[in-house]
Amino acid sequence: MAIMHEMAAGMGGIRTAGDMVARMVMKGMKIHAAKEYVAGKLGCSVFDLSDSAKMKEIRESLDIGTVVLRPRASSGMAAKIKIAELLDIKIPSVELFKKKIGISL
Repeated sequence: MAIMHEMAAGMGGIRTAGDMVARMVMKGMKIHAAKEYVAGKLGCSVFDLSDSAKMKEIRESLDIGTVVLRPRASSGMAAKIKIAELLDIKIPSVELFKKKIGISL
């Protein structure tokens, strides 16, 4: 069942690297520059960003969230915090979370 859900629910975004590229575009980067930046931070090629099998491996190895929750894997806010650190950006929900719990990560 988990494999069926992963195949049906992905549609880009967290299934590949669409969520991270979109964050960089929202920060003002052009799409091509955003893809190169994210690929550089992930240590892969721009082509790999749209390969769901390769990105699943990369996301699992960096522990930055996958479509289906895996045992001992980061999800939700924990994954967002790791993405913010990896991409060297501020994500508003992460900043608000850190402020509310009184920590500086």
